[in-house]
Amino acid sequence: MAHRLRDGVSMTWTCPFCPLACDHAGVRTGSGAQPLELQGADCALARSKLAGFASAPAGIVAEVDGQAAALEAAVAAAAQRLAASRQPLFAGLGTDVAGMRALYPLACATGAICDAAPGEALMHGLRALQDRGQFTATLAEVRTRADLIVFVGGLPLAVAPLLRERLGIGDPQVPQRHVVLLGPREGDAATLAAWAGAGVTVETIALHGDLFDTVSLLDALVAKRPAAATARLPEALRALADRLHAAHYAVLVGAPPLLPAQGALIVETVHRTVNELNRKTRAAALWIAGGNGVATANQVFTWLSGLPLRSRAGPRGLEHEPLRYGSLRLIAQGAVDALLWVASFDADAVPPANDLPMIVLGPPALAAKVRRPGCVFISVSTPGIGSAGHIFRTDGTVLMPLHAARPDALPTVAAVMQGLLAQLPARRAA
Repeated sequence: MAHRLRDGVSMTWTCPFCPLACDHAGVRTGSGAQPLELQGADCALARSKLAGFASAPAGIVAEVDGQAAALEAAVAAAAQRLAASRQPLFAGLGTDVAGMRALYPLACATGAICDAAPGEALMHGLRALQDRGQFTATLAEVRTRADLIVFVGGLPLAVAPLLRERLGIGDPQVPQRHVVLLGPREGDAATLAAWAGAGVTVETIALHGDLFDTVSLLDALVAKRPAAATARLPEALRALADRLHAAHYAVLVGAPPLLPAQGALIVETVHRTVNELNRKTRAAALWIAGGNGVATANQVFTWLSGLPLRSRAGPRGLEHEPLRYGSLRLIAQGAVDALLWVASFDADAVPPANDLPMIVLGPPALAAKVRRPGCVFISVSTPGIGSAGHIFRTDGTVLMPLHAARPDALPTVAAVMQGLLAQLPARRAA
């Protein structure tokens, strides 16, 4: 679809800033000196992120060791750092499909370990998926079919502010829908109560122990294990297990970024519950995560390599280490000697503290936050703001087109990656 403007408002804009990739709103672009303004939706996250693009970039920002440099010189300096590295780390990975496709050959050429900024949250879901598989759902399926929605561990509105609207809670397509909040966080109960209305009933169930205990007990009740039948358990949990069996289409919704350490165990238990329900009825799990291009980075890395992030092309071939290859662990242990940080969507996504030779690709506003000796900074265009692109939505099966709200002349992540890869052989020979 071609990019369209009407009265200064982008009519084909997809928001790239959260896992939902909402495409029902527009952006008022104004002149190059005016901030971008969200139109047609009430999303605090999108408004906040758009405010970070207060004006069109005046030009390419490139720095080497804290000093201004030409783009070509910055790319050459970055290539030199990668050529000198024995074990680089490529992290952050806030980019679109084209950017990640261009990054992967560079990662292979350098033997880099690749990890997303919220890598722990990403691994919660991936490790459980690797162990047991899962039944999943798209946003559209939940919106049009689910008659029972269970939020596990709180309402993930900080991760995806418009989740209620995207799941169709209150939408007349499903005549009667029951929404359960299992393990509310502060303020969640009041928010959920406000969702009640025509066709929507709501219920809040407190934790019995911690979240690990509660989902395990619910799983035992759903599976009708003998110990659960005789144990003294909250009646609300027993009633929820019965509701899950009686539902036409139940969906359990959670957010890996909100789960505690070892959250993969919670995800795995939810999957086991869904598997049990699918013996006689229909159920699915929907995990809300992967905003700012992280889901896209993992999808592209997986289809190109056969393995998810926290992998590398090493001397023994492809290696995947979901625990050992975490960015914070690698930096803290001194296991890497260079860092390439990609954050094209978010000027607040700064790399973890380190004293490594560092290459940072991000919006121009990120430059001041990473400026130091040993750092090469190159400003890149933000997909969906200054350039077109594609990202994956949280449900993993839908590829969303991004249209430039206000096209700029900054290089894309893909262009910078291609430049680095082209210069790498010469820098190694030098």
